Amino acid sequence: MQEFRVKTGSRSEFVDITDRVQAALAEEGIVDGVCLVFCPHTTAAITINEDADPSVSSDIQNYLDQFVPRRGSYRHAEGNSDAHIKSSFFGCSELVIVEGGRPVLGTWQGIYFCEFDGPRTRRVLVKVVGEK
Repeated sequence: MQEFRVKTGSRSEFVDITDRVQAALAEEGIVDGVCLVFCPHTTAAITINEDADPSVSSDIQNYLDQFVPRRGSYRHAEGNSDAHIKSSFFGCSELVIVEGGRPVLGTWQGIYFCEFDGPRTRRVLVKVVGEK
Protein backbone atom coordinates (compact mmCIF):
# COMPACT_ATOMS: atom_id res chain seq x y z
CA MET A 1 0.00 0.00 0.00
CA GLN A 2 1.16 3.52 -0.82
CA GLU A 3 0.26 6.70 1.02
CA PHE A 4 0.65 10.35 0.12
CA ARG A 5 -0.50 13.65 1.58
CA VAL A 6 -2.60 16.34 -0.04
CA LYS A 7 -2.36 19.89 1.30
CA THR A 8 -5.34 22.06 0.50
CA GLY A 9 -5.49 25.84 0.62
CA SER A 10 -9.20 26.57 0.93
CA ARG A 11 -12.35 25.25 2.56
CA SER A 12 -13.59 23.61 -0.62
CA GLU A 13 -11.15 22.44 -3.28
CA PHE A 14 -10.73 19.71 -5.87
CA VAL A 15 -7.13 18.57 -6.29
CA ASP A 16 -6.13 16.47 -9.31
CA ILE A 17 -4.20 13.51 -7.87
CA THR A 18 -4.01 11.43 -11.05
CA ASP A 19 -0.22 11.78 -11.35
CA ARG A 20 0.27 10.84 -7.70
CA VAL A 21 -1.89 7.74 -8.13
CA GLN A 22 0.15 6.88 -11.23
CA ALA A 23 3.35 7.26 -9.20
CA ALA A 24 1.95 4.90 -6.56
CA LEU A 25 1.16 2.37 -9.29
CA ALA A 26 4.70 2.61 -10.61
CA GLU A 27 6.10 2.15 -7.11
CA GLU A 28 4.04 -1.00 -6.61
CA GLY A 29 5.04 -2.36 -10.03
CA ILE A 30 1.57 -3.71 -10.81
CA VAL A 31 0.96 -3.95 -14.57
CA ASP A 32 -2.60 -5.32 -14.67
CA GLY A 33 -5.15 -5.29 -11.88
CA VAL A 34 -7.16 -2.83 -9.85
CA CYS A 35 -6.27 0.19 -7.78
CA LEU A 36 -8.27 1.41 -4.79
CA VAL A 37 -7.84 5.11 -4.02
CA PHE A 38 -9.10 5.75 -0.47
CA CYS A 39 -9.47 8.85 1.67
CA PRO A 40 -9.65 8.12 5.44
CA HIS A 41 -11.42 11.39 6.32
CA THR A 42 -15.11 12.10 6.93
CA THR A 43 -15.10 15.60 5.43
CA ALA A 44 -13.24 14.82 2.21
CA ALA A 45 -13.80 12.49 -0.73
CA ILE A 46 -12.38 10.91 -3.88
CA THR A 47 -14.01 11.22 -7.30
CA ILE A 48 -13.28 10.79 -11.01
CA ASN A 49 -14.36 13.58 -13.33
CA GLU A 50 -13.34 16.01 -16.08
CA ASP A 51 -9.72 17.10 -15.85
CA ALA A 52 -9.32 19.17 -19.02
CA ASP A 53 -11.46 22.16 -18.01
CA PRO A 54 -11.07 23.45 -14.43
CA SER A 55 -14.46 25.17 -14.61
CA VAL A 56 -16.09 21.74 -14.24
CA SER A 57 -14.81 21.30 -10.68
CA SER A 58 -15.73 24.92 -9.92
CA ASP A 59 -19.24 24.29 -11.22
CA ILE A 60 -19.53 21.17 -9.04
CA GLN A 61 -18.37 23.05 -5.95
CA ASN A 62 -20.72 25.98 -6.63
CA TYR A 63 -23.69 23.64 -7.06
CA LEU A 64 -22.80 21.76 -3.89
CA ASP A 65 -22.61 25.02 -1.93
CA GLN A 66 -26.12 25.91 -3.13
CA PHE A 67 -27.49 22.43 -2.49
CA VAL A 68 -25.76 21.97 0.88
CA PRO A 69 -25.00 25.42 2.32
CA ARG A 70 -22.30 25.88 4.95
CA ARG A 71 -24.80 27.30 7.41
CA GLY A 72 -28.07 25.50 7.98
CA SER A 73 -30.20 23.91 10.64
CA TYR A 74 -27.56 21.27 11.35
CA ARG A 75 -27.29 19.62 14.75
CA HIS A 76 -23.61 18.62 14.55
CA ALA A 77 -21.76 20.96 16.94
CA GLU A 78 -18.45 21.31 15.06
CA GLY A 79 -19.88 23.56 12.33
CA ASN A 80 -18.84 21.34 9.45
CA SER A 81 -21.99 19.32 8.81
CA ASP A 82 -22.06 20.50 5.21
CA ALA A 83 -18.62 18.93 4.68
CA HIS A 84 -19.79 15.59 6.08
CA ILE A 85 -22.83 15.61 3.79
CA LYS A 86 -20.78 16.53 0.70
CA SER A 87 -18.27 13.82 1.49
CA SER A 88 -21.06 11.27 1.71
CA PHE A 89 -22.40 12.31 -1.69
CA PHE A 90 -19.07 11.50 -3.35
CA GLY A 91 -17.77 8.71 -1.15
CA CYS A 92 -14.36 8.01 0.30
CA SER A 93 -12.94 5.86 -2.50
CA GLU A 94 -12.73 4.99 -6.18
CA LEU A 95 -11.77 1.67 -7.72
CA VAL A 96 -9.80 2.03 -10.94
CA ILE A 97 -8.80 -0.66 -13.45
CA VAL A 98 -5.06 -0.86 -14.16
CA GLU A 99 -3.75 -1.98 -17.55
CA GLY A 100 -0.20 -1.68 -18.76
CA GLY A 101 0.80 -0.12 -15.46
CA ARG A 102 -1.55 2.83 -15.92
CA PRO A 103 -4.99 3.69 -14.56
CA VAL A 104 -7.73 3.12 -17.15
CA LEU A 105 -9.44 6.49 -17.45
CA GLY A 106 -11.45 8.15 -20.17
CA THR A 107 -9.84 10.77 -22.39
CA TRP A 108 -11.00 13.66 -20.22
CA GLN A 109 -11.01 11.95 -16.82
CA GLY A 110 -8.82 12.57 -13.81
CA ILE A 111 -8.82 11.35 -10.22
CA TYR A 112 -9.62 14.06 -7.69
CA PHE A 113 -9.22 14.54 -3.97
CA CYS A 114 -12.21 16.61 -2.83
CA GLU A 115 -11.71 18.85 0.19
CA PHE A 116 -14.83 20.12 1.94
CA ASP A 117 -13.45 21.27 5.33
CA GLY A 118 -10.08 22.82 4.64
CA PRO A 119 -7.55 24.06 4.48
CA ARG A 120 -5.88 20.92 5.81
CA THR A 121 -3.26 18.32 5.11
CA ARG A 122 -4.94 15.00 4.32
CA ARG A 123 -3.93 11.41 3.69
CA VAL A 124 -4.72 9.39 0.57
CA LEU A 125 -4.11 5.64 0.50
CA VAL A 126 -3.60 3.64 -2.67
CA LYS A 127 -3.89 -0.15 -2.63
CA VAL A 128 -3.07 -2.00 -5.84
CA VAL A 129 -3.91 -5.65 -6.46
CA GLY A 130 -2.84 -7.46 -9.59
CA GLU A 131 -0.02 -8.92 -11.64
CA LYS A 132 3.50 -7.56 -11.98
